[in-house]
Amino acid sequence: MKVVAYIPARFQSTRLPGKPLKDIGGKPMIQWVSERTALARSVESVSGATDDERIRAAVVAYGGNVVMTSSDCLSGTERVAEAAGSSDADIIVNVQGDEPLVEPALIDELVAPMLSDSSIGLATPATLIKTEAEYLDPNTVKVVMDREGNALYFSRSSIPNHRNGFKVDEDKIYKHIGLYAYRRDVLMKLAALEPTLLEHAEGLEQLRALEHGIKIRVVMTTYSPESVDTPEDLAHVRELMQGLG
Repeated sequence: MKVVAYIPARFQSTRLPGKPLKDIGGKPMIQWVSERTALARSVESVSGATDDERIRAAVVAYGGNVVMTSSDCLSGTERVAEAAGSSDADIIVNVQGDEPLVEPALIDELVAPMLSDSSIGLATPATLIKTEAEYLDPNTVKVVMDREGNALYFSRSSIPNHRNGFKVDEDKIYKHIGLYAYRRDVLMKLAALEPTLLEHAEGLEQLRALEHGIKIRVVMTTYSPESVDTPEDLAHVRELMQGLG
């Protein structure tokens, strides 16, 4: 099956305007995401997806592929769906544009179950939370699953709520990683659906799928890439990536 990846990128960001173009070691952030995604063995091609000419020009400058999309897209999923509209890919991977340290192996781990199980229409990774601070942090999205590994709910709140306190070594709480793999028909269906109440309440686009009855398979991983949401995150990632080229 053909697997392609898109990186949805917009210039406006509440906490860090121009985020995809922020310099990290002499490269714009989106270039790091693109180059690391291209190292995934399962991915045939990588393209940016944006409505901003500045981002398009930056991608072209480093020799990347880019698709211009509408400024009306309300989420990364909608932007990826529009960009992939003419693609003949079987599986489409959505790699967030603020993940310059995304592991190629993580992408391969996410895609693997979809290649072997045709019943999985949408998949996303999660990893164990290792500190109470992360469990309590609203910027860390938590996910709870059923016994088959399908997502029951995603939340910025501390779920499940441990009434007697969270014990790192005993309680298994999972952090969601904002990476998605869709079968083409599922992606197009999802992007065409109306936004939902829970999606708006939590600010989490994946809840649209759950509210409309679309199953999301959660793939366990040990990887936990650092994302960039704030100026402080950017400074931290710049330190981590010193010397990389």
